[in-house]
Amino acid sequence: MKDLQSIIKGCINKEPKEQEKLYHRYYGFALKTVFRYIYRYEKAVDVVNDGYVKLFNAFNKFQCIDIENIEKVLMGWIKRIMVNTAIDELRRNNMMPEIGGIPEYVWEEADQSAPADQKILYKELITLVKKLPPSYRTVFNLYVIDGYSHQEIAETLNISVGTSKSNLHKAKMHLKKIIEDNNIQEAGICSL
Repeated sequence: MKDLQSIIKGCINKEPKEQEKLYHRYYGFALKTVFRYIYRYEKAVDVVNDGYVKLFNAFNKFQCIDIENIEKVLMGWIKRIMVNTAIDELRRNNMMPEIGGIPEYVWEEADQSAPADQKILYKELITLVKKLPPSYRTVFNLYVIDGYSHQEIAETLNISVGTSKSNLHKAKMHLKKIIEDNNIQEAGICSL
């Protein structure tokens, strides 16, 4: 806890050693956050680095009253900056996703935010979400995974609240169909 407080204080004071510590400590978390939006590894790494530049430039705005939960608050702040940076990148490309695989070794990047069994479920979810059309995938990520409200999504993506709700509903229906199709295929394989 004291170590993290020291790192945060150093980042506020723009100390390169402390910035480097924070970068390495949360790199895996940031990369996995960005991967929900950008699927090409090289581009995702660039977006994470852009996100860290924004983060370090705005660190003097970071505040945490609840010292007991400072890491959760910090991770929430990092996540929000990474999501916004990824969305900015998607906007530059007219919301077209970066197509490409996610290398297996990326899932092994250090991420202290979840236990091992949740990491497996997360990987499976991201693999399924990746199959959604871009507009559905973006709304699903923002609402379900990142906790944005429909109003925030509408403002972020410059769409109406109704469109956000509709895209979320359609995303859920697509995911349900993908899961049902996978279950049917697995049942067919098992019955052989």
